[in-house]
Amino acid sequence: MKTKLFMIGIIAAILSSCEKWLEPDPENIRNAEQMQVDTHFAQGFVTTAYRAIPGYYNNSDFATDDAVTNLRTHSFLQMATGSWSAANNPLSVWNQSYATLLYLHQFLENSHQIKWAEDEEATALFNMRLRGEAYGLRALYMYFLLRNHAGFTPDGQLLGVPIVTEFLSTTADFNTPRASFAACLEQIYHDLDSAERFLPLEYDDISNASQIPERFTFITQNASTYNRVMGRYSRQLFNGLIAKSFRARTALLAASPAFQHVSNPANWEQAADAAAAIIQYKGGADALPDNGLTFYNNVNEIDGLNDGNNPPEMIWRENIQANNGDREAQNFPPSLYGEGLTNPTQNLVDAFPTADGYPIDHPNSTYNADNPYAGRDPRLSYYIIYNGSTAGVTSAAIYTGNASSTDDGLNKLATSTRTGYYMKKGLRMDVNRTPGNIVGRNRYTPRIRYTEIYLSYAEAANEAWGPTGTGVHSFSAYDVIKAIRQRAGVGASNNDPYLEECKADKEKMRELIRNERRLELCFESFRFWDLRRWKLSLTETARGLDVNGTNYTPIAVEVRSYQNHMYYGPIPFSEILKYNNLVQNAGWE
Repeated sequence: MKTKLFMIGIIAAILSSCEKWLEPDPENIRNAEQMQVDTHFAQGFVTTAYRAIPGYYNNSDFATDDAVTNLRTHSFLQMATGSWSAANNPLSVWNQSYATLLYLHQFLENSHQIKWAEDEEATALFNMRLRGEAYGLRALYMYFLLRNHAGFTPDGQLLGVPIVTEFLSTTADFNTPRASFAACLEQIYHDLDSAERFLPLEYDDISNASQIPERFTFITQNASTYNRVMGRYSRQLFNGLIAKSFRARTALLAASPAFQHVSNPANWEQAADAAAAIIQYKGGADALPDNGLTFYNNVNEIDGLNDGNNPPEMIWRENIQANNGDREAQNFPPSLYGEGLTNPTQNLVDAFPTADGYPIDHPNSTYNADNPYAGRDPRLSYYIIYNGSTAGVTSAAIYTGNASSTDDGLNKLATSTRTGYYMKKGLRMDVNRTPGNIVGRNRYTPRIRYTEIYLSYAEAANEAWGPTGTGVHSFSAYDVIKAIRQRAGVGASNNDPYLEECKADKEKMRELIRNERRLELCFESFRFWDLRRWKLSLTETARGLDVNGTNYTPIAVEVRSYQNHMYYGPIPFSEILKYNNLVQNAGWE
């Protein structure tokens, strides 16, 4: 961050003599002026921002009541058990975000001078699209900075992060005070407004000029020119629908209990409206795809993806990884030649209701502690490998108790489960990790799923208008949760009486919505952030179950060690040392 990022040395030419060994060719020293003559170099400033986007699956579930890991040196395990500090923060996005923002600022300051194509209309469209991408990505990084580092200062102020919207070139320039939380929200929304103004909702080819969105018609009336820039070849780049999704994410965060303060104008109605816009675009409360809950293992759908298309469940995803088995190698049980990295907890297993929809501790529940996996929510078997589950290409039975005759048993090896469970969600069962016969499959990593946005609407709408209120929309929190549970096969045999019970009680509906979010988004790195923005307990001990035959023995696996100030992440200690205008969040001093 202290060096001008547009001065990029690319010393990669073949050296032709000893005298030139330490002398870079002049053309290999790039500066801002060369953006104007080298469009690939100019576009690289935006491409760099894509490459640094924080990962969707970052394993932060290991730091929650949903999972532990058998890798004892893992940073999230250490964080959850007492080593989290301002100097040791595996969740920090500070340096990578501000470094990336400098690339985006440099691009935005120079893009108008770049001749993107010989055709003037194409040049205008390219400039419009790339600026839209840059504004959208700038909002994205500000969202992650706000989520990870906003908080209350020792004197009670609710602060966000420093707002930087121009290229900075000296150390002194970085000594910028943190802006208010509200000002950061305003900056994010402003950039998202720009992104939506410059970008189509989705990148698709059109067949005639009449289909060109109105905001682009002043530039071109030529369908082929539009398709060249805004058509299918641009799929998976930041678009208007992604901008709407980050608006919904930001609004939900801002309205949450952790950020309630007189200086924060955000409210639940705004969050509901932001999510509703996406639901309306998708087709309403009942528009989620039937197979969306098993998106990771929809074999034919994944293998049939081409041309940058999305499955119906996805708003945004990363590129296809062909013939890949990395996730299975990490998370399959040892008998399937995996490292068993992610161990779901009994806490999470207990959150799955019975198939008739009742929580397992409800008086009307049919749950049987002597046969705990029978008659449960179908999602339990989709997402978690429990004792007796089948998995892998041969549908082999997995036995997880400490008396198991295989290495899948509790604590048998360093790669065995610590809880009596293995993660199944996110894994393709047709991947083979058998030595000598390793077979990978195609996969993608989601960035935004429609289900997330539906759940966000349900949460915000219930808080704003109650379970059945709709505001200005045609669907309620109840409608959305009913559709999600029906898709999962919950309450299918009895019309879901527990949902009807919650329908009349805002507090009960709140608990149900939060639980549905926990189940639907498990192992997708939402739980840690949800617990903190709801200000729920972070210290629930992670539990497991030792299952041997008909003997079920509960076990305590990992004690969580968090303090109250940890609902808000720290500003990096190194930055506090360098810049005297930065104020640390309370408790992290």
